[in-house]
Amino acid sequence: MATYYEQLNEIADLYFARFAKAVPAKEIMAWAIQEGLYRPTPNLVLQKAEEDLARALREDVFTDPQGRHVRAKYAARIVEDGIQTTLWADHTFASPQHIALSLKQRRTQIVADCHKLKTDVDSFNENDNLGPKLQLSFDFTLDLEELDAADAA
Repeated sequence: MATYYEQLNEIADLYFARFAKAVPAKEIMAWAIQEGLYRPTPNLVLQKAEEDLARALREDVFTDPQGRHVRAKYAARIVEDGIQTTLWADHTFASPQHIALSLKQRRTQIVADCHKLKTDVDSFNENDNLGPKLQLSFDFTLDLEELDAADAA
């Protein structure tokens, strides 16, 4: 049996095969519901609410004494009794261990995103690119300096 995400990709594949155009995901899902291809389960309502809360928590920022806009809430994935869960904590009471784990996990996600980006660029250059090879730099030093300068202004 296909996973939930595999089922969603199958729906998208059907849409693209039928309409062959770029569209927002919302349009694909509206079509899928109209065609009876997608029927959300009650558990999806809770999952969607959880995802919305997590997004809100990630976006919650405050201004520190130095004037920087920083996260107020930190997520850390842990495994308890063989079950992975994400614990959220506010910066006002989070332990240094919780913050350190959260920051380490966010860095790991950034590295994984960069690796996937590199894989996509390499594949495009080797298989689909008819023009000059696309080049990306993974040295973010100047980018970070520019962002710091913009924040200071």
